Amino acid sequence: MDDFEKYITENKHLFDEHKADRSKIWNEIESNLDTSKTIRLWRSPLIKIAASILILIGAFSMVNLVTSGFNNNTQNNIVHQELRDIDTYYKDLVSFQVQLVKNNSKLQPEDKKKFLSFMDELDEEYNALKTEMAKNLNNEYILEAIVNNYKKRIELIENLLKQINDSKKSNENEGYIL
Repeated sequence: MDDFEKYITENKHLFDEHKADRSKIWNEIESNLDTSKTIRLWRSPLIKIAASILILIGAFSMVNLVTSGFNNNTQNNIVHQELRDIDTYYKDLVSFQVQLVKNNSKLQPEDKKKFLSFMDELDEEYNALKTEMAKNLNNEYILEAIVNNYKKRIELIENLLKQINDSKKSNENEGYIL
């Protein structure tokens, strides 16, 4: 401890001797104030009208904000439900057709592997589009790209199955030729 701190601790009782008289200080402040320049804004009719207009605008804005938020949530829920329905339909259709390809005995294993790897690439593209769609739900281009992705997968599977069936028919016809 330095000398100053030591002096303060030793003479603490001397500092407590003088206390401020708050009422005397406040009276002195009030006497120095000029009360004639006080402007009472709330008594002015112009200020009352302006305040009323601001309150009405604020109330209208709040009501409008709440109702538009409710409408947007309802519309987003409808869009989400439609997307889920479309997604479920196409997923089921694609998985069924992929299962047909997997179970097909006419296809060579390396052809199946190549085809299924291509389908996996389309699945990755779909997942990227779905992530992008979650960021911006109203983007029609992304929605169109998702639908096109599904269509491409279904078309590829249908073409493959058609080729398998066509080759099967041609092999059966060749067996009957005498």
